[in-house]
Amino acid sequence: MVLDLRRARGELAAAGVAPGAPAGEPSHWRYLPLLPVGDPGGQGTPFRAVGATPLYSVPDLRARLGLLRLWVKDEGRNPTASLKDRASSLVLARAREVGAEVVVTSSTGNAGAALAGMAACLGVPAVILAPRSAPPAKIAQMLVYGARVLLVDGSYDQATELARRASEELGWFCRNTGYNPFSAEGKKTAAFEIWEAWQRGELGEAGGAEMRLSVFVPVGDGNIIAGLDKGFRDLVQAGLLERGPRLFGVQAEGSAAIASAFAAGTETIRAVRARTLADSIAVDLPADGLRALRAASRTGGAYLTVSDAAILQSIAELGRSGLFAEPAAAAAWAGLRRALAQGLVNAGEPVLVLLTGSGLKDVGAAQRATAAAPVIEPSLEALRACLAKSSPQ
Repeated sequence: MVLDLRRARGELAAAGVAPGAPAGEPSHWRYLPLLPVGDPGGQGTPFRAVGATPLYSVPDLRARLGLLRLWVKDEGRNPTASLKDRASSLVLARAREVGAEVVVTSSTGNAGAALAGMAACLGVPAVILAPRSAPPAKIAQMLVYGARVLLVDGSYDQATELARRASEELGWFCRNTGYNPFSAEGKKTAAFEIWEAWQRGELGEAGGAEMRLSVFVPVGDGNIIAGLDKGFRDLVQAGLLERGPRLFGVQAEGSAAIASAFAAGTETIRAVRARTLADSIAVDLPADGLRALRAASRTGGAYLTVSDAAILQSIAELGRSGLFAEPAAAAAWAGLRRALAQGLVNAGEPVLVLLTGSGLKDVGAAQRATAAAPVIEPSLEALRACLAKSSPQ
């Protein structure tokens, strides 16, 4: 399907995507005029509830960082609790159009859970190849949705190659990030929602010529930041936006292939041996690395790296403001802190942090980010003694 972005303007207004227009469908399917698929159906199921995730202004976090304008977009509110629902739903819409009988993907957890959940809504068989090191909670989620899950005794990159080969040999429709272009088409809808917030005035004048929004995104394979960049460029080509925001990619220090290339000023991305507790962004050789690299460079953004210790600290910091983030999502927050320390953004600039997944995805990491709860006897005396030692967290 070839998109006529200029013609899409009128269709978007009819769908309720314009200032003053009647409210449209509260999901990312409201953007069908800007998507390369037809209406996929799935009404009455979680499939039609993907997107429309909330923006929070979190005043205490804003004050703590000394920022005048700060927002957090919580993608953990998607049906399977991560941004990956956006990609998986678009891939499944395309799979239906071409009559695919089985959809396969490699995943450290979130993409697989998203594919399993969205496939369950449409009754499409799904096969997930996950490294055996994937968090148990994510594996359990895939299984609950009824997908066929196979744990690969190897790395995520090896699982990715196996999924690709299986799709070629067995005729399955492959969802793999960086391989299937419809995954980025789904993820770009997060950019459309940010744009709509501009139109509604929720981000002030962040989209104006004098003050650009800075968006912080966790990066593994690179497909999310590449998708956001594609979304904002689509809006520019459609004449709906003059200029998109600056995009900042954040990688874990132990999985920083793209950040290393950015720092070296080259577009040659070399494989690393990924070592980080943030499984969702643990990648040896990013499948969408080049587009991810260009997403930051063409928008005036940058790449930053953060330590696992900083990620754990960020999980706890966000939690104290009512936001429960998995390690990859918390990496974006740690990246904002580092960008402030390096002077890449200043206190007067509007900033948005994309929290890509719920902390319930990796409870083990959450436990590492906090002190263990004390055990006391069931008496008031024991309670008082414990409270005297330390204040509650």
